[in-house]
Amino acid sequence: MKKISLLYLLLFSIINAKTLTLDEAIKATLKNYPDVKTMQMKLKQSELSHHLAYGDYLPQVNLNGEYNTKQTYILPTNGTFKTKDDVGWDVGVNLKQKLWDFSKTSSKISASLKDIEISKLSLMDFKALLSFKVKSLYKLMAVNKEAIKVRKEDLRVKEAYYKKALELVKQGLKTDADANRFLFEVYNAKENLAIAKSDFEKAKNTLSLYMGRKISKNIKLEKSILKKTYKLDSDIEKEILKNNYSLKIDDKNIEKNILLHKAAKAEHFGSIDAVASYNHFDTLNSYDSKKVGVVFNLPLYSGGKISTQAQKMRISTIIAKEQKISHKLALKEQINNLLYDIKKYNATIKAKKAGLKYAKKTKKIVEGRYKEGLATYIELLDASTQVLNAKLGLLQAYYLKSLSIDKIQYLKGKIK
Repeated sequence: MKKISLLYLLLFSIINAKTLTLDEAIKATLKNYPDVKTMQMKLKQSELSHHLAYGDYLPQVNLNGEYNTKQTYILPTNGTFKTKDDVGWDVGVNLKQKLWDFSKTSSKISASLKDIEISKLSLMDFKALLSFKVKSLYKLMAVNKEAIKVRKEDLRVKEAYYKKALELVKQGLKTDADANRFLFEVYNAKENLAIAKSDFEKAKNTLSLYMGRKISKNIKLEKSILKKTYKLDSDIEKEILKNNYSLKIDDKNIEKNILLHKAAKAEHFGSIDAVASYNHFDTLNSYDSKKVGVVFNLPLYSGGKISTQAQKMRISTIIAKEQKISHKLALKEQINNLLYDIKKYNATIKAKKAGLKYAKKTKKIVEGRYKEGLATYIELLDASTQVLNAKLGLLQAYYLKSLSIDKIQYLKGKIK
């Protein structure tokens, strides 16, 4: 009856286990991760900064008013001046419209547009990086889930060895040393299984935090997620250098600094503005005052502030260009290293597969020899360990190769 109940529970858990796809994990993370929302708010800030800069193009209209409870007025009378204290007030409207400032304002507005483009690219780059992190966690879960299966099988084998050793000890065919050695390996296998379970839970918990929701205990993962193949053509470096978000951001930063340098130089030439005003005065006399004209402002001396600002922006442009060159070199190095790593892991996988095949054959032979008393317990444990290490090594190679491919996808700017 107890066995039937356990079987029922096992079947129930299998039926109710939900599959969490990698695509689902990425979508949930991009939707709920707080830093994505922060980057979106920064994009809105850049858009508002552009509207702020564009405001310098539009007419500036001000309403002003003044009321004085006591004001001294000068009155000419018969060739002399007399004064009189009286109340007075005035109200008016002033308008100022920029006509030409030698492209200073237009350059600043264009620079603010570059800020918007940089914010958009930064958001996309962060999403691609976040997607890469989710892939790493998801695949780490998959590796640990498979490692748990391998560790469970190893524990089962070690327990069977120990049980068999006890029987042989009773028959006088083996010594207590044999049984104790197997018992030690049982405890060691239990410890390694616990570590594998802990690593799986840690990866699951971290991914859960990224996704912003809990992941069920009996979650199922996509099959063969670690063994997916990707075609890496010879133009991969060219494709990455063309699509990489960091390099695109560097380009926009260079363009932005060139525009700001142009705006800083334009400060030397001043500006031409149209002005108009209408004021009503009610003092000793009541009258209206109107003005329409053009004003030219030319800065003659500013303590070197304008020249210094222009030099500062010129240096910023040079720095931005050098940073792009540096980032490009680092990116090329990273691409080459990743491609070499993928080739290395391909060779490792091939070797591990062959090693696992022969390790299994060796284990069967040693098990038979051990039963016949022709092999020692040390040889048997060594054969079992070789199978275990080959399985775990193959898993690790698949995982590391997959991460290298995912890193290349990130450098391409791919989110999925």
